[in-house]
Amino acid sequence: MAPCLRLVLLLVLLGPSSSACRFRIPPHEQVARVARFVAHRCDWTSMATVSTHSPVVGQPFSNVFSVSDGPPGTSSGVPYLYLTRMEVSVQDLQVNPQASMSMSLAQTDYCRQHGFDPQSPLCAHIILSGSVLEVNGTEAEFAKKALFSRHPEMIDWPKDHSWFFAKFNITQVWVLDYFGGVKTVSPEEYFQASPHRKSA
Repeated sequence: MAPCLRLVLLLVLLGPSSSACRFRIPPHEQVARVARFVAHRCDWTSMATVSTHSPVVGQPFSNVFSVSDGPPGTSSGVPYLYLTRMEVSVQDLQVNPQASMSMSLAQTDYCRQHGFDPQSPLCAHIILSGSVLEVNGTEAEFAKKALFSRHPEMIDWPKDHSWFFAKFNITQVWVLDYFGGVKTVSPEEYFQASPHRKSA
């Protein structure tokens, strides 16, 4: 029996779950598509800022944030965030908006189901360089839809925290999804690509 068929039968017996057989990452040769795919599949990110807080002033400071580039199936490629200036990393960003953001398919079931360690090159991950900018108007409306559709708990977060919508303004994309080292993708290549198979 084929491994994929065995997995499907196991999932039927155990109940609903994500299936690795239905989770199809783009071919590793299509680097920009892989980057868009990872960005759309991940619901959270590790973002590093330049710390403004003692005793680590000037040092990298990594923190976890919920993120979305659009409602499921609707990828914009732009990572959106819901932030408050009360948060320690956001205070860093107010002094220096430059940051780095990492997302990995280890955050999904993909790597575990395929037996890939999170550090393995086959467990695709991306590193984004850029800056965090507040958004307003129609872009803020899209950010709200993108985030609240994936993180409905946000709707009930404390109103007195002065939440605002922001985006990660990408200046460089780094991709590690196969052997041979990290690959770079320009923002233009990244945004022209589609994570969906129909564009292949």
